[in-house]
Amino acid sequence: MSLNATTFHNVINNELTSTSQTRYGINPANREPNPEVPVSTQDDLDRAVDAARQAFQKWSKTSFDERRIALSAFADKLEANKDMIAQLLTQEQGKPLSQSAVEVGMATQWTRTLTTTEIPESVIEETEERKIIQRYTPLGVCGGIVPWNFPVLLAVSKIVPAVYTGNTIIFKPSPLTPYCGLKLAELAAQCFPPGVVQALSGGDDLGPMITEHPGIDKISFTGSIPTGKLVMASCAKTLKRVTLELGGNDPAIVCDDVDIDAVVPKVGILSFLCASQICMVIKRLYVHEKIYDEFRDKLVAFVQSLKVGEGTQPDVFFGPVQNSMQYDKAKDLYSSISTEGLKAVLGGTIQDSAGYFITPTIIDNPPESARVVQEEAFAPILPIMKWSDEDDVLARANGTETGLGSSVWSKDPVRARRMADRLESGSVWINSHFDLAPNVPFGGHKSSGIGTEWGLSGLTAYCNSQSLWIKANV
Repeated sequence: MSLNATTFHNVINNELTSTSQTRYGINPANREPNPEVPVSTQDDLDRAVDAARQAFQKWSKTSFDERRIALSAFADKLEANKDMIAQLLTQEQGKPLSQSAVEVGMATQWTRTLTTTEIPESVIEETEERKIIQRYTPLGVCGGIVPWNFPVLLAVSKIVPAVYTGNTIIFKPSPLTPYCGLKLAELAAQCFPPGVVQALSGGDDLGPMITEHPGIDKISFTGSIPTGKLVMASCAKTLKRVTLELGGNDPAIVCDDVDIDAVVPKVGILSFLCASQICMVIKRLYVHEKIYDEFRDKLVAFVQSLKVGEGTQPDVFFGPVQNSMQYDKAKDLYSSISTEGLKAVLGGTIQDSAGYFITPTIIDNPPESARVVQEEAFAPILPIMKWSDEDDVLARANGTETGLGSSVWSKDPVRARRMADRLESGSVWINSHFDLAPNVPFGGHKSSGIGTEWGLSGLTAYCNSQSLWIKANV
């Protein structure tokens, strides 16, 4: 069954349902309204939870092979509809169509790869008298709260671990990007029994309804640090399991021995991908003073060569930021360039446009205390700072409340590893940044999150650990 991109429904118990009230998102490239979507009520959520709890009784007893078959069918549906989903993603999120296609492709890859990980059953002790086994059992009904920057990949990366480990899931797309998420649920309804995968569209009140619902056993949330704190407090009321993937202010440290011409394009892409609206792209760039001027000038030239425009146009790299709230935050942050006396070597101002377009900006050696250094911009503005002392730059790199990702760039593997071993973040890269894989755990240190997604630890986060004691004789 093919999808259409004109009508959008909740998916409850494998039925497409509507609501009395609707709302719509905005195409950020032109600020035109996208189609109407449901606004879910407490009753809609209650019905979805009831269906999920009913479905859990049977789904939790299926074998891993049965779940793999269903998830493989889901991956096939994603692949068959990849062009339509990518186009819809650009329409609602704003990212260039080439980047949307990559995201949809990653979602398919995650679906196929996560299910190749075996959930272990470990024998802790085995004697003539007894055997003790640690095993993992499904939690129950999971709730997934998905952000607006990667609405396809991050929905899929919550759906797949939940159902693969024997749970059911209700996920909520962001009110700002609800469209692809609802279509993913339509595809899932063609692959899973009723109640296993459901999706609800709603306003800002739906998230708290989900986190407080006593019939939901776990929340996986991706979003900002302030909202993550609210989610955790809400989950505490019913002692829900919770995984939080929160914001980052990722540092990258470039040493003086790098091949500048080879590294500049990589750093440029990894700083400005998706208009810098990714929690783990490079947000703070530290370049050794010996190569600083040349590196800065070549980075400016490279970023200037990247095309800005609507995501449907060919060869565009910079689309708009996704929403008016983020646009206004960026404008406020850009105002600090003048109030703090900073020097912009690229951009520095925001021109009025039909969409939420932000001029790519590079700030030349601001002080560590500058807002553009301390705050996660989530907009295409990059501070580039000089360093000379290894201890000093590592202290600066670690000197924020966040700890999502960080990187070191050097030709010297001993030096790079020495520095990388001192970085305080959930992911550390040497000579790369923002590398991801479905079989590798992903999560943050400090205020960047609790727990991990993906990999074996991400899968077992959707399970209860159970110790089974078997006595030989009664």
